Amino acid sequence: MNKAIEPIKSNSRILFILLLLFITTNIMSQNKTLKEAKGLAVGDHVEDFSAINQKGETFILSEALKQGPVVLIFYRGQWCPVCNRHLGQVQDSLQEIQKHGASVVAISPEKPEYSTKTVEKTQASFSLLYDENYVIANQFDVTFSPDSLTKVMYNVMLGANLKNAHSDDSQRLPIPATFIIGKDQKIAWRQFDPDYKKRSSIAEIIKYLP
Repeated sequence: MNKAIEPIKSNSRILFILLLLFITTNIMSQNKTLKEAKGLAVGDHVEDFSAINQKGETFILSEALKQGPVVLIFYRGQWCPVCNRHLGQVQDSLQEIQKHGASVVAISPEKPEYSTKTVEKTQASFSLLYDENYVIANQFDVTFSPDSLTKVMYNVMLGANLKNAHSDDSQRLPIPATFIIGKDQKIAWRQFDPDYKKRSSIAEIIKYLP
């Protein structure tokens, strides 16, 4: 065998192993359990992102922050009664939040045609963003994979239709959390709790607006 070829084969094996490790790590990071997702912390920098809302308009975080802080809310979908009640409360107090110079956006992995159902149920006039491929939820570290029994319950009892409503069939969900992002593009406050029943209050949001 040509000895000059041996280092090339060795390097190829190393590259293959590194690639395999990268793919495996990436897959594992995308399939976190509820307890493994920790959420961005206060003071963390938020990378710029864009997404389409229920009207087909493009929301760009950095552009919105030029006008004032952004209240960013993750919700599970139009099938979630707790989410609908929370977003309805936000809508009822939207003018009060806007008086403090802030805007509100809510984000879910549901496609825009499902977001229109959220509007019908909550009367939300703020942007409902489609988080295609969980890109934003992954950035905020709120994505998790429900267990099999939970998925069945959501799909059968609540009509979530997760495989069709999302961009893939992994049926991942965001932990419902609220983040206030300051004009410096850093987290000024957050409400983060794995218990989906616990949500941010309007009083807390207004209190912690920078």
